Amino acid sequence: MLNAILVDDEESNLNALKEKLLRHCHNLNLAALCTTAADALVAIEAIRPDVVFLDIEMPVMNGFLLLQNLRYKNFELIFTTAYDHYAIKAIRFSALDYLVKPIEIEDLKAAVSRAEEKRAQVNSANQLDIFLENLSKKTSHQKIAIPTAEGLQFIKLSGIVYLEASINYTYVFLDNNQKYLVSRTLKEFEDMLPPETFVRIHNSHIINKDFAEKYIRGEGGQVVLSSGVVLGISKRRKAEFLKAIGS
Repeated sequence: MLNAILVDDEESNLNALKEKLLRHCHNLNLAALCTTAADALVAIEAIRPDVVFLDIEMPVMNGFLLLQNLRYKNFELIFTTAYDHYAIKAIRFSALDYLVKPIEIEDLKAAVSRAEEKRAQVNSANQLDIFLENLSKKTSHQKIAIPTAEGLQFIKLSGIVYLEASINYTYVFLDNNQKYLVSRTLKEFEDMLPPETFVRIHNSHIINKDFAEKYIRGEGGQVVLSSGVVLGISKRRKAEFLKAIGS
């Protein structure tokens, strides 16, 4: 049984989430319901919950300021937001979870299930610290959470050289010659990674353009990376690639 705290300044949203959790997520104990960030600060420090459902937009102190003021951060965090918030990319980089209101039952059940699994293997405090760092840093200094067999590996975006599709998985190649096999599709990475730095050159590859050293002409052409790897560029992505590198 996981202890949960719900935080939302709108009581109607808070009660709706409470009812859905009581009906569909029997592995949660609702330890506290808070309508202000100030109340949530006190409750989280006192209860030390396993899971916190946190509204992003709240008056006086929003969800991000609440996190910055917490001492205890070792809990699974599920953001709730009424729209596609500007911070969603930073949330996904840090492998945190979020739900868009109105919250669908299946999405809620899946988020709770993921929280339960992660609770057993990941130090959540590290994830929150990385998330808060990402919010305050330029893209090149941000980190992305890579799921591994042991938990999560946090990698600087600037250290990713290229990514390669492998059916429903993706290989991530780093500038220190390490590589990770990640259970995310290349399309998922394409949606997450900043387009000003990363460009998809083929159905199988995304590159960090900062590591592109040479372009070899051809029907689509090829790009030579600083690591010496040569990758083909599909004909239909050639124009996008040349535009990205400023040619």
